[in-house]
Amino acid sequence: MKKLYEKNELTFAIVWIVVYCVLQSLANSFNEIIGIEYSASALFCIIQSVILFAFLRKNNLTQRYGLCRPSVPARRFLYYVPLAVLASGNLWNGAAVNTPLSAAVCRIVCMLCVGFLEEVIFRGLLFKAMAENNVKSAMIVSSVTFGIGHLVNLFNGSGMDLVNNICQICFAIAVGFLFVTIFYHGGSLLPCIITHSAINSLGTFVNEEGFTVEKQVIHGLVMILIMAAYAFILTRMLPKHQRADRDGAGDK
Repeated sequence: MKKLYEKNELTFAIVWIVVYCVLQSLANSFNEIIGIEYSASALFCIIQSVILFAFLRKNNLTQRYGLCRPSVPARRFLYYVPLAVLASGNLWNGAAVNTPLSAAVCRIVCMLCVGFLEEVIFRGLLFKAMAENNVKSAMIVSSVTFGIGHLVNLFNGSGMDLVNNICQICFAIAVGFLFVTIFYHGGSLLPCIITHSAINSLGTFVNEEGFTVEKQVIHGLVMILIMAAYAFILTRMLPKHQRADRDGAGDK
């Protein structure tokens, strides 16, 4: 794994994306065999998370990929209050227990690991590999790739319908762009990992009663507007010299 990383960082990132998507798709079949939702998914995610974190730590890459404190004071990020709003989004229609305890626990564990994996893979590995040549392109590709990757939910047996999947893709692209903006300007993925994990985990308790397609679309649009506004504000609130230094280092 180290040899592949040293040979080509972008290829390393792409391999991790492919392996992650394939394993998560395969996990759905194993979940059905086991009879507990997210059981195999959780196991696969735990294994991947441990392997990836161990690799980064062993090779002193944790800071490069944002597993460190932000380099910018929290006040510059509005104390991350908009992230807390986003994290609570799945509870806006109320909370409900939709699955047995075993399935709920497996899903929460899985989603916590997914938050770590997807942030490190898409915002860390992929973005950093591409940002060496062009930061703006790297931000766009990282966000769009992350969003389009959710298309697999239409075919992997998750049961998601087309409308929900389209909403999920649009939401994921917006999330991806906001998170990569936070990482690029703050140097840390920790706020992104925590928020991502919270959004996914709290999805376990979504109250689907009365949550019509129209409400889902409105909910998604509101969330996207919040993310777009926050990303715009962040680019204006950060010190100009810091943006210039970072742009000069990566925007070639």
